[in-house]
Amino acid sequence: MAATARGGAAANIWTPARSAAGRHSPWLIAVVISISAFMEVLDTAIANVSLRHIAGSLAVSYDQSTWVLTTYLVANAVVIPMSSWLSDVFGRKRYYMFSVALFTASSLCCGIASSLPFLIVSRVAQGLGGGGLQPNTQAMLVDSFPPSSRGKAMAVYGFTVILAPMLGPLLGGVITDRFSWHWIFLINVPIGLLSLSLVSGLVDEPPLLVEERRERWRRGIHFDFPGALLIALGLGFLEIMTDRGVQDDWFGSPLIRFAALTAAACIAGFVIWELWTPRPLLDMHLFKHRNFAAGSLIVMVIGVILFGTTQFVPQLVQQVLGYTATDAGLVLTFGGMITIVTMPLAGALSGRVQPRLLMGIAFPVVAMSLWMMSRFTVNTTFTEIAIARAWQSGAIPFLFVPLMSAAYIGVPPQRTGNATAIINVARNVGGSVGIGMVQALFARREQFHQARMVSRLQPLNPVFEHAVRSLAQTFMVHGVAAAVATRVAIGQIYALMQRQALMMSFADVFRALMLFVLAISPLLLLLKRGPIDHRRGAEPAGEIV
Repeated sequence: MAATARGGAAANIWTPARSAAGRHSPWLIAVVISISAFMEVLDTAIANVSLRHIAGSLAVSYDQSTWVLTTYLVANAVVIPMSSWLSDVFGRKRYYMFSVALFTASSLCCGIASSLPFLIVSRVAQGLGGGGLQPNTQAMLVDSFPPSSRGKAMAVYGFTVILAPMLGPLLGGVITDRFSWHWIFLINVPIGLLSLSLVSGLVDEPPLLVEERRERWRRGIHFDFPGALLIALGLGFLEIMTDRGVQDDWFGSPLIRFAALTAAACIAGFVIWELWTPRPLLDMHLFKHRNFAAGSLIVMVIGVILFGTTQFVPQLVQQVLGYTATDAGLVLTFGGMITIVTMPLAGALSGRVQPRLLMGIAFPVVAMSLWMMSRFTVNTTFTEIAIARAWQSGAIPFLFVPLMSAAYIGVPPQRTGNATAIINVARNVGGSVGIGMVQALFARREQFHQARMVSRLQPLNPVFEHAVRSLAQTFMVHGVAAAVATRVAIGQIYALMQRQALMMSFADVFRALMLFVLAISPLLLLLKRGPIDHRRGAEPAGEIV
């Protein structure tokens, strides 16, 4: 039975009058607007492997250098919820170009930074510019393509969300090792300028949106300041909590406790306020659409998996296997190549196969790849790691593409901007929570394994004593004094123990993520079946139950 969506039947029918393509092919526009979006997502991951180089160059500690990541994420999280309002008030194309220009200019400032405070201020500006790119890109794609083609369009956009985090560590490692960390930011400048010129000449501001903006100005501009303040504080402190938790001992730190309480209070207050106020910053009533509500929840889960493992795999190979920054990035490269193959396939199938079926196949494949990672040892080869990651990389498009296509079904076209802002907030929150969850579990398991193994490394343990004597004799054969040889042997054994404890901790985290993926798979049942008319390329007025 069809239930009429809020806003009436006509409000839910796709119309080309909102398309950003104008007289050009929408596929050309999809490529053009994905350039800057790719650049923005890339910047969330490219600096991860360069922090030690940044810290050394600017004469600060590694802990201080992590604010280069945190400040970007906080600024990004703050502006995303406001992107829909800014786009509606100042014009979608105009705001998009402003975001690209701000991101490009601040990237130049990051690249020439000679002190940590200047770099952090530049990263804040970069995050503010980048926060407007992802929601606007999605909004333009949704408005420019009918539902029957939306899956293929989202596959083009999917390259920015999925491939960029995979290439970021490799590109960052190569640039840092071969040139300088400054160039991980400076490479954005020519890309940003190219994006500005292409958007200016090819992307259209639809007359319908221009008229809606003029009508909004005639009625008087209203800005939901309480809502903006609440969501900015809530997401900002949530980012600080998840990003700084491991370094600051989580809830043992007053900063983390304050951040957690503030985030919880502000986010809860934001939801209540937005449901009550007549002119909200973000329309929480969109969650009445079952597909949108389910899609927002699932995209948060995908953020946990994607961002959590993308950061964790390079960390494993650098800490345990001794890979360089470049080699750590190369581990993800093969998976990126698989993504290039499976992304178009996922886009083509999403218009023909029910999203639940595609995602129902992809979730077990992701779980299998995490199971393979949980069996890594200190002797695992580069090939084994790359293959395990490739299984995951090949499956993620079959989660992301059909989900992005299905989530907008039933959403009125004039609420597309709000919908994309909410979905991007969900993805970023999922990514932040995923990284924080992974690092917290890793730290606890490392403490557990080290404590258990150290308890066995004592003189009363005959195995330990035999190993010390054997190693000491080996060192003495090579001319090391007896007293020194014993100390060196004990040090070697402890180093081996620490390496093994690290590897066991990584395996525990991968096992936990595998169980998490299997546990959340039933969420697919929340998605409704097939409310797309493939013959007319239009959405039905209501949602199919």
